[in-house]
Amino acid sequence: MLRDIKINKTQFIAIFLMAFLGIFAYCGIYGEYYGLVQTSDDYYNATNMADGWIYASDFDTSSLDKVSEFATQTDRQAAVQSVADMENKPDIKLHFVENGTISKFYTTEGEDFDADDGSGVWLDYRFADERGLKVGDKITFEFDGENITKKIKGIGYSPEYIYESSPNSLTPDFSQIGFAYLSHNAYPGDLEYNTLLVKYNCSDSEFKEKLDDSIDYLSFTKREDQLSVAKFSDEMAQHKMIGDVFPIVFILVTFLTLLTTMTRIVTHQRTQIGILKAVGYNDRSIMLHYISYGFWPVLAGAILGLITGPMVIPQMFYPTMTATYSMPSWNPGFDMRFIYIALLMVVSSVIVTYLSCRRISKENPANTLRPKAPNTSSRSLIEKSGLWNRLSFNLRWNWRDARRNKFRALMAIIGVMGCVALLIAAFGMNDCMGDLKTWEYDDITHFESKLLLSADANPMELYYILNYTNGSFIMQQSIEIKANDMEDTVMLLVSNNTDLISYTDSNKEPLEIDEGDVSMSVKLAERFNLTIGDKIRWHIVGSDDWVTSKIGQIHAEPVSQGLIMSPDTLEDQGLNFTPTNIVTSEKFVERYDSIKSVSSIESLEESWDQITTSVMMMVYVVTFVAGALAILVLYNLGILSFTEMEREIATLKILGFKTNTLRKLLLTQNIIFTAIGYLLGIPLGFYFMTLMMNAAGDSLYYIPTLTWGNLLLVAVITFAISIGVNLLFSDKIGDLNMVEALKDVE
Repeated sequence: MLRDIKINKTQFIAIFLMAFLGIFAYCGIYGEYYGLVQTSDDYYNATNMADGWIYASDFDTSSLDKVSEFATQTDRQAAVQSVADMENKPDIKLHFVENGTISKFYTTEGEDFDADDGSGVWLDYRFADERGLKVGDKITFEFDGENITKKIKGIGYSPEYIYESSPNSLTPDFSQIGFAYLSHNAYPGDLEYNTLLVKYNCSDSEFKEKLDDSIDYLSFTKREDQLSVAKFSDEMAQHKMIGDVFPIVFILVTFLTLLTTMTRIVTHQRTQIGILKAVGYNDRSIMLHYISYGFWPVLAGAILGLITGPMVIPQMFYPTMTATYSMPSWNPGFDMRFIYIALLMVVSSVIVTYLSCRRISKENPANTLRPKAPNTSSRSLIEKSGLWNRLSFNLRWNWRDARRNKFRALMAIIGVMGCVALLIAAFGMNDCMGDLKTWEYDDITHFESKLLLSADANPMELYYILNYTNGSFIMQQSIEIKANDMEDTVMLLVSNNTDLISYTDSNKEPLEIDEGDVSMSVKLAERFNLTIGDKIRWHIVGSDDWVTSKIGQIHAEPVSQGLIMSPDTLEDQGLNFTPTNIVTSEKFVERYDSIKSVSSIESLEESWDQITTSVMMMVYVVTFVAGALAILVLYNLGILSFTEMEREIATLKILGFKTNTLRKLLLTQNIIFTAIGYLLGIPLGFYFMTLMMNAAGDSLYYIPTLTWGNLLLVAVITFAISIGVNLLFSDKIGDLNMVEALKDVE
């Protein structure tokens, strides 16, 4: 066995590498996914994450008592949530909590949170790090016309803020946003709880039914719909989808390569097998011997992939993840299915090897000592037609060779198809991300600066800035929408008739939203199963005023899903137009008290690049893996093709065919198989790309496309590898040992 592995080391190295890469990719990507799942679940359990959040203007004692009837005292926690300002106008969300038993603050520095300590504050770790704050410092918050100064008693994390959203950026700017936890005793005034955190032992729908029958409230958010939880879940789902797709291709191709390699080795060693049978070795011993050829390389590759995958791949993604998400720890995960998959691969390799050897094991020694009869095939319809005689010898020879060796031809086509599918998916994802960026920041966004207004902005100063910058007011608010027994929190955009923001349809063509119409984004409409003319109920988060609107138009928005309307349309709904931003075509660098922060178009594009970093990392991994797979598959199949055709090539050389002509024969066959695999891989790659992009979350709307540039690039890569591998065997034709190639026919 060791001698044969050494002689055929290239093929066995290919089998080892494909087994290794398949398990490495599967366990690595799933190790990262399970790490995210297990770490976040442990984090949620350790902090007793709430099952739901009930919001109202004020929870009185009667309301709390009614909720306690189906969520016991220990399973509910009242809190006051309020946005405060600090120096340099960052947004800090304050939580004045009743007991600190649900969604507990996770302390990493300083004292544990004390719900009775009215003198201290427990601060967001990421905010404190960006602002240079530490335990023992005193900080002052300004909110609701009040200033409170507290001592930092602890720094850490909150399970409600794994993801924090910035008002003027797609990625969190931790120097400008954060959260703080304080005791209810620290509240400066009469407590009016506006948030109730609850735990319950029933379904979300059952709890909400009980809630609706018990108290009046503003809104209810279940855990899976909470912004941080939903965003992190979408991220994990995308990573899982990537892990589901391409390791399967690797494992499949590994088996096919193993089958073809063992078939070739057994065919070449017929005489040895016959001699072993003749001198007394039984079929069982011979089968175990050849099964070990497939067992050991696959076992070694599976074990190495099982060990290194979870160690390497998660560490590639965590730096990009930690830039957006906040957790106390980031650890790779492990699941027993990793071992099961590795064992399944090893067992399957044994079965595949057995299938390739079982036929010869049933032959008697006399037949085994004879050379294997060449494959034959009947004349096909093409061969019977008049077209056949018009074809070149090259095409006729390759046609007959492919018909005699159907399995080898199928292996080549499937291998190329898998490589092309992975490359199409990777480049397609890259294109989709680029298209979304172009769509959002070239076709829709035309402003140069976006100014976030302070809550206590001076109206006179705002109008001065508006005229000075030749800008336009817009209003962006989170709203809760309900329709068809579904609900979600999305974004409302209210803008004047300005050229600084355009609206588009699903074809990315300009769209005019008529005055009086409420327009819904197409992805949101699809999710809620709504069309033009349907009615929805919605309210601005933090407001008690629910309104009913009829959908007048449907627009396409690549990044943020929600509603768009004009200020007059908003006021017709009975709500006030309250500007939150000014957009302008000029660069704005001045400082005003009424301006909280300024985002340039460059910073917005940078934040887009940051949130797509993890997706692009996936693209790079898939591209590398697909290229490696293509080289391994095509090289192994090239060796197999040349080995199986040695006698035919030697015969043709004796008949006078030149070496260049024979090279052309092999190259033609290789190109034909590659072309068929390429064409079949295109729709499979498009399907893979759609699966992966569908896991990108509910906020992104994309139109999956196959561009000619991508198809050409994949074709160049695939055919270049195919031709390059084929050229490696050119010298073998010239160096062919004619006696050895032909002696088995004696």
